[in-house]
Amino acid sequence: MKIFKLLFLFVQLMSQDVPTYVDGIAAVIEENIILKSDVAQMVNITAAQSKINPANEPDKFLKLQESVLGSMIDQKILLEMAVLDSIFVDEKEVDNALEQQIQILISESGGKDRAEKVLGQPISQFRREFWYEMQDRLVSEKYQQQLLNSISTTRKDVIDFYNTFKDSMPLIPQRTKVKHLLITVEPSEESKRKSFNLLIELKDKILGGEDFSVLASNYSEDPGSKNNGGSLGWVTRGSLVKSFETAAFTAEIGTVVGPVETDFGFHLIETVDKEGDKIKVRHILSIPEKTDEDAERAYNFATRLKEDSIKTVIDFDTYVLKYTKDESTQKIGGNLGWIEAENYSIPEIGQALKYLDINTCSPPINSSYGFHLIWIEGIKTGGVPNLKDHWVEIELMTLNKKKMDWYQKWIQDARENFFIDIKSS
Repeated sequence: MKIFKLLFLFVQLMSQDVPTYVDGIAAVIEENIILKSDVAQMVNITAAQSKINPANEPDKFLKLQESVLGSMIDQKILLEMAVLDSIFVDEKEVDNALEQQIQILISESGGKDRAEKVLGQPISQFRREFWYEMQDRLVSEKYQQQLLNSISTTRKDVIDFYNTFKDSMPLIPQRTKVKHLLITVEPSEESKRKSFNLLIELKDKILGGEDFSVLASNYSEDPGSKNNGGSLGWVTRGSLVKSFETAAFTAEIGTVVGPVETDFGFHLIETVDKEGDKIKVRHILSIPEKTDEDAERAYNFATRLKEDSIKTVIDFDTYVLKYTKDESTQKIGGNLGWIEAENYSIPEIGQALKYLDINTCSPPINSSYGFHLIWIEGIKTGGVPNLKDHWVEIELMTLNKKKMDWYQKWIQDARENFFIDIKSS
């Protein structure tokens, strides 16, 4: 369990305005400072995530400010200790973590404009300014995890924890061990040609002197970049899909290449600048249209696999390796692990698990990703926690509680050894 949680950016944004501050110093920790503007930004994000309305709940909002500032102070302490222990993260980790959070923010908030309202700045500016903050957060987290890795539990710890908290423990949800085989809906060749030809026309316009960024804003189907002239900012080698990356890194600066095909569609790519293993790049994405006929073709293929070919888990694993479009699970037999049906990120799968038998292949299950064939390998019963049926879950609770208690004492002791000056608001 991560005791010192990063303030992730996937939020449901509030419609009302959130407070901002004239910039200044909120706190000093040794030689490090925390700016009021940084605290305000994190408070705004966290308030939105927690659905706290500062206008209607001023007391809650004030406590939130104090909590966020405290967490930021703790992070600075962890960072200081991490530097002494030579803890570091590479640029690729930072780039990937930052970009992931930005895309989640845009997606979950309902668009780039609403995300920028909470951030108080354009996404492009946030990406530049928050990069070093993200680096510090990852280093701090890495050091914290290193501290906590040595903590373990004994059988007596688990039993004592259970006896102390059994009356207040939440119900254990039923968990199901699931494999899946994903068949995606692929566009027709005609649809691909239309997307390809559109980008050829746009490329001719660019070569004829029209502005790349204007065309990206008007035609690109990438919601994360189109309103920024197609810019993806600075990206590192290894952070892009292979065909896109190869084209972007081999292209001459200022040259438009493509159309380049990826799993997302077709791209026009311009490499704006290069610096070692980093490039500044922009693109225009055209996504081939998928029709009902395309969906029917994918459904029929998945149905034939289920009815004609998959009888055992060995069959399932074989066809996962051959046909699944989920690269993250392809080499592990489509394994999704133990999941909770009610809270699973793909609700169609979660809903289907209630009606499927163990050790049989499901009919095709339709989701936004395509059609899933599901194989259930095992079921863990839920209900009121007990040591016989839920030892693993209770052991994890015990370990998390032990880590939390240890960390709270450690950070309190550490605070006493650091110069900390919290400025008045």
